[in-house]
Amino acid sequence: MRKTNQGFTLIELVVVITILGILAAFAIPHFTQLENQARISALTGLSGSLKSASALAHAQYLAVGTAPASVTMEGQTVTLANGYPDAPGIQLAIQDTTGFTAAVVGTTVTYTKTGAVTPASCTVAYTASAAAGSPPVIGAPVTGGC
Repeated sequence: MRKTNQGFTLIELVVVITILGILAAFAIPHFTQLENQARISALTGLSGSLKSASALAHAQYLAVGTAPASVTMEGQTVTLANGYPDAPGIQLAIQDTTGFTAAVVGTTVTYTKTGAVTPASCTVAYTASAAAGSPPVIGAPVTGGC
């Protein structure tokens, strides 16, 4: 009776490991780029949330019609400046800022994406309305360091 060995030779294993190493060398940078794109998308989404929350609060302000100093959104009292959310108010209006750090300086709230390569260059800012009839300024997302 003849016995047959089954399995892989050392040469075959080395070739497969080498091929996997080459594929990994090309795949890792690609996945890193996807991580940056995900941060940019999250920042763009937050910018849209700021615009929507501001517009919704302003619409509620107009609907009330008596020039209130605050409106209630989802059970939260959102304080207003000139009919739009002020710096503390916008934070309550958007509610979920998971993955971002907020910093308030005067009438401006700057949201920074946590985990960014250069956090100071991965931000979006909301500046409350400065005068009656003027909307808040929501800056374009800064994505250079995401």
